[in-house]
Amino acid sequence: MMAENSEQTVKTRRVFYIPGYDPIHPRRYRELYRKEGTEQARITGYDITLRPKKTKGNYGWNVAAHIDGVDVDAQVEVLVWSDIVRVSMSNSILATYRQLVQTAWVYIGSGALWRLMQLRKGPVIAALYPVGMLLVQLVIAILSGVVLYQALTYFGGPAWFKGIIGALGVMLAWAVLRWFKKNDGKFFAYYLMHDYAFGAATRGANTPALERRMTEFGEAIAEALISDVDEVLVVGHSSGAHLGVSILADLVRAGRVQADGPALGFLTLGQVVPMVSFLCDAHRLRADLRYLSQREELTWIDVTAPGDGCAFALCDPVAVSGVAPEGKKWPLVFSAAFTQSLSNKRWKELRWRFFRLHFQYLCAFDAPKDYDYFQITAGPHSLAERYAGRPASRSRIVKPVNKFTSTAP
Repeated sequence: MMAENSEQTVKTRRVFYIPGYDPIHPRRYRELYRKEGTEQARITGYDITLRPKKTKGNYGWNVAAHIDGVDVDAQVEVLVWSDIVRVSMSNSILATYRQLVQTAWVYIGSGALWRLMQLRKGPVIAALYPVGMLLVQLVIAILSGVVLYQALTYFGGPAWFKGIIGALGVMLAWAVLRWFKKNDGKFFAYYLMHDYAFGAATRGANTPALERRMTEFGEAIAEALISDVDEVLVVGHSSGAHLGVSILADLVRAGRVQADGPALGFLTLGQVVPMVSFLCDAHRLRADLRYLSQREELTWIDVTAPGDGCAFALCDPVAVSGVAPEGKKWPLVFSAAFTQSLSNKRWKELRWRFFRLHFQYLCAFDAPKDYDYFQITAGPHSLAERYAGRPASRSRIVKPVNKFTSTAP
């Protein structure tokens, strides 16, 4: 039975949002929350207001909501790792093409790409897109230089002349490549290539810089878990989902989630866990998936949608990674059902906007069902209560297809 009909159990909440591989300043998420929250409140019939965050620490904002006739105060904080992302994206053009070769070899040579395709073709196509697009850009650049050379040497000429024209052809090809990189906001080829290369470079292990940042995130969450709020909610979107798995596993192992403290909820949205857990050295992630999936200290809800071509929709991240233990409890996997929770008009507007759809979980639905990001983050019920008795999607994928299932080096 859904929690909407029960008494208010949450008056105060701390929300920690872990973004995916995103170089953008966190104010983007505040403005997205403001815009989409206002729209969802208008559609569903509740009030939600954003206010500046007055405390120091992580970037965030406060939310005052009036939902189901009661008031709720929430503080949302963004756990920022965009600086690490930007450093990983600072490679030159030639270094990016080297990344292309290395990343393709990691996924293809290990057999991971083939196994991922057995789960969902959408995110694999999304992973292949930057490879194809960068190769197309390279071909266009080379052809531009060749055409220039052929055109200007069509009637022949001395060797020195052809040498100069050849150099101009190379310069033109390089200029074309630089133009593509400068305008990557239209193509997303470099961005996505860096994204997939980030995990592939370490074959699924975390870099030392990322591990240090995850420890900092854990400390922030641990502090909230000894405060007087009613719920601490951790939200991991896209690549942020598997970071959240490891952060929370560390906290639970360390005994920092107390039974008499705030309720702990973990919401993963549009997860791409298999892109990392299927790599040979992702021992830590696989161990954390296995561990967290059987713990009583939290509630873990995993929401995806087949309409999101970038996510492993309805793939149970623990089960498909081949590390499901006896007595597995989490996550509860269900669909946000974009084709049903968005009107036909709105679905037609968004259907081919793949990157926008990957963020739809954080946005308003004009025909909402039982998933509402703003009621989850600012409503009067905990994540556990809201989805108590909610069955998992019958079409979820649980078949273990991962070749690498070790949880220790």
